[in-house]
Amino acid sequence: MANRVKLGVLNLMHDKLDTQQRFAHVLPDADLTFFYPRMHYQNRPVPPEVAKISQPLDLNHIQDFDGFIITGAPLDHLDFEQVTYIEEVRCLLQLLDKYKLQQLYFCWGAMVALDYFYDIQKRILAEKIFGTFPHLIIEPNSLLNGLSQGFIAPHARYAEMDKAQTMQDPRLTINSVDDNGHLFMVSSLTKSEQNFVFSHIEYDREGLKKEYEREIAAHPERHYKRPENYSLSAPLFQWKDTQKIFFDNWLTQVKKSKLVLDK
Repeated sequence: MANRVKLGVLNLMHDKLDTQQRFAHVLPDADLTFFYPRMHYQNRPVPPEVAKISQPLDLNHIQDFDGFIITGAPLDHLDFEQVTYIEEVRCLLQLLDKYKLQQLYFCWGAMVALDYFYDIQKRILAEKIFGTFPHLIIEPNSLLNGLSQGFIAPHARYAEMDKAQTMQDPRLTINSVDDNGHLFMVSSLTKSEQNFVFSHIEYDREGLKKEYEREIAAHPERHYKRPENYSLSAPLFQWKDTQKIFFDNWLTQVKKSKLVLDK
């Protein structure tokens, strides 16, 4: 269809197939192409399950997309310089900025983008933000249109960007926080195509449960915080409306931008 948009997704999550299925679900009216960073597999073969569902990141064709997503990644505790493929991600960020594509960054993706574009510092938290929480809208944004004060969204991360530094940067605005003051969304005031989201609103009903079970399975000797306001035995999809409204809003924004750029 002529009005379908082309979206690239750099998928950095552990559960790559689940992540792909989640984004396909929340963006059903878009043509999605999923990528993995080449440098992540520079000294080892690409796992067949990864090669089957995604492509190596091709920086020569970024301008062919109407919008781009960088997902979260299980890298909160690492300094950015310790990430094997950080320069590849930064090259991608440079091109997304150059071509002014609509950009949506999630969790670690939002952290690395805010660090790259605005030098905002990442802070490791004393404990994981994990669970579902109500949120306050501080500054309006078209991506939040239709959401009411107190909207529910899930969080799952070990780090936070420096809020004071973010608030003091005249190029940025904090659009929404949870009821504990943790960031939900930051956007650029000078580049409307840049939006940074710290919630895993792409997660389905069992997303938090699967993350908890994955961590327990990987390190059964450790104590992991259980998600707050969320039942592991009978999870509720409390953020379903938030998810649909947010992604519908972003897709509308991408389509509007595509119409302008195509003229």
